[in-house]
Amino acid sequence: MLRYVASRLPSALVVLVVASILIFGLLRLVPGDPATTLAGPDASPEALAAIRSALGLDRPVWEQYLHWLGSLFTGDLGRSYLIGGSIADLVLGGLLNTVVLATAAVLLAVVIALVVGVGAVLTRSRWVDALVTGANTVALALPTFVSGVLLVLVFAVALPILPSGGVPPLGFAARPDITAQYLVLPAICLGLPVAGSITRFLVESLRTELAQPYVLTARALGVPRRRIVLFQALPAALPSMLTALGIQVGSVLGGAVLVEAIFTWPGLGSLVEQGISRRDYPVVQVLLLLSVAVFVLVQLLTDVAHAALDPRIRIGGSV
Repeated sequence: MLRYVASRLPSALVVLVVASILIFGLLRLVPGDPATTLAGPDASPEALAAIRSALGLDRPVWEQYLHWLGSLFTGDLGRSYLIGGSIADLVLGGLLNTVVLATAAVLLAVVIALVVGVGAVLTRSRWVDALVTGANTVALALPTFVSGVLLVLVFAVALPILPSGGVPPLGFAARPDITAQYLVLPAICLGLPVAGSITRFLVESLRTELAQPYVLTARALGVPRRRIVLFQALPAALPSMLTALGIQVGSVLGGAVLVEAIFTWPGLGSLVEQGISRRDYPVVQVLLLLSVAVFVLVQLLTDVAHAALDPRIRIGGSV
């Protein structure tokens, strides 16, 4: 297993380096000047030049990139131009909120996928299949900002049973029941598209497994269908579901920006929105690179888990 993990690390490092170059370069193409935003529209050219020199914006782009990369390796994320404060403090301030929200959304999506997917395969009903297909289509097609607004209108306005936004005032661990009330709406909004996607993968994988010869043998031996699905087909189908779940991490990170804005959830998504709107390059580029790093890490963990479930992968065989 260690050899397999080591073989995956070089490609992960290449992705991170390429992503850092693209992020740094593309942000410099965004219209606007942080020095002008910081100094104001009436600032003199001398004042603008002084601010650009203090921020290092007067140096060549490649030199700015190398300086930024060197700072990252030393653990110095830099300081915000316009939001203010250390970027490390800003990231740590919103990281816990985003991690809690994303974890709740992923767990909810996995539970929905397992219950709906296994249930659809066990029932073998055309009506159930049509219902699951329709629900998956709606979950995948409905934009996050639409589902979020609908959830707020129904469960926080029309039926005021859940808070419309914010985080638990006493923290996540103080009152789990209060935390669940604050989490349920944003977690459903963020997790629905993920649930729809991995449910589709799981159903198709289960049906593929049920057509395999070992299932036909088990049926001939009189093994009940429920036992075949739960203890033979489901474990064999989990690697495909796990791969699909790893791919969906990108949509979770991207959707968190909108979900946190809808539900006034003070996480990294809100920080990204502030950084982009104020053209705060250091904040945005750190957050984007952090998102890529999280995605790469999740993909690496997904590959490792896939290899653990399927020995053919870690020993170099084909699936």
